[in-house]
Amino acid sequence: MNKIFPSAAAALQGIIQDGQLLAVGGFGLCGIPEALIDALRDSGAKNLVAISNNAGVDGFGLGKLLETRQIKKMISSYVGENKEFERQYLAGELELEFTPQGTLAEKLRAGGAGIPAFFTKTGVGTIVADGKELREFDGETYVMERSLVPDVALVKAYRADKSGNLQFRFTARNFNPAVAMAGKITVVEVEEIVETGDIAPDMVHLPGIYVHRIVLNATPEKRIEKRTVTEKAGA
Repeated sequence: MNKIFPSAAAALQGIIQDGQLLAVGGFGLCGIPEALIDALRDSGAKNLVAISNNAGVDGFGLGKLLETRQIKKMISSYVGENKEFERQYLAGELELEFTPQGTLAEKLRAGGAGIPAFFTKTGVGTIVADGKELREFDGETYVMERSLVPDVALVKAYRADKSGNLQFRFTARNFNPAVAMAGKITVVEVEEIVETGDIAPDMVHLPGIYVHRIVLNATPEKRIEKRTVTEKAGA
């Protein structure tokens, strides 16, 4: 099976629909699938429910889809620096399902592992647990959380081979493996594509069985969300 597509738009063709549940990898602006997000914006799909740790920043990452009003609901753990995200939520224009970060990661991991729900202590006694089942284990109260299985997962990896085996790079690994595992259809944007077998087995961070489509983006912008520098001593 050929998993490689000539462009991000081609990789999304035929699998994106209005009203879908989508998961997008990344943390802030680190490890986000930039080309796939642009292609999703250009697809015109609307009323999307987006699962992501956050929504990028104004004008970049998922912030682009907020500007075009293609997202109707965010399932995330952090509003962050995105002022349009904050504005839409406070104005009642955007639904938001706040989820503790560790719980969000586990919802995706469990979804990819075929586990429909799990119990956690995180959120017990807060609005996070409102309307959810509570259960006692060993004298402690836990809340049941449903797993997430998105219709489409958009992922960023550093390298893929032609079978879809993935290698991530440093902190850009973040939510991407869990997002890739959870998706019913997983589309991956990579900076390099190599022959099957060229990635050493011990360097395969995610096996190709989870990957359905691959697109090359050799020169992503990789914008830095907040640049902090140290003044040179004596300057």
